[in-house]
Amino acid sequence: MRTRLQYVGFSVLSILVGGLCLLGCTKEEKQASLEIVDSEFSIRKDSDLSYVIDASGTIANTGDVDVKNVEVTGRCESCGDQIINATWFVSDVDKMPNQIDVINYLAAGAEEEFEFEEVAFYSAQTGSEVPEGLPDGLKVVIKSHEIVE
Repeated sequence: MRTRLQYVGFSVLSILVGGLCLLGCTKEEKQASLEIVDSEFSIRKDSDLSYVIDASGTIANTGDVDVKNVEVTGRCESCGDQIINATWFVSDVDKMPNQIDVINYLAAGAEEEFEFEEVAFYSAQTGSEVPEGLPDGLKVVIKSHEIVE
């Protein structure tokens, strides 16, 4: 009789724990919502024979949760990946620290400014080639972020 009560008690306890686990797992996971509010690209002469594009702007946390370690960088979709004289190109290696801005903490509803360098490069063979303007397809992208618990 005692083992039967233990078995029934164990079964009821297992069902309760399982139900609580299911309720905990179905809890709505918080989502971050980040948005680039403003961005600006500018050409900077890097040396006598090269130019680079730098970026700056503002990012907003439009979600309900705070975020940390937000990595913002740039991309040029119309730039090639080979160094060709008088043509905008991008590097095919991982981004260097100066090509990424990390925002340590961004509260829900807050905005923060960012800036980084070297979105794209322009090489001039003689120094007489000057870029006529910004290339098409320049974008600021949010590379990664973490939700604050």
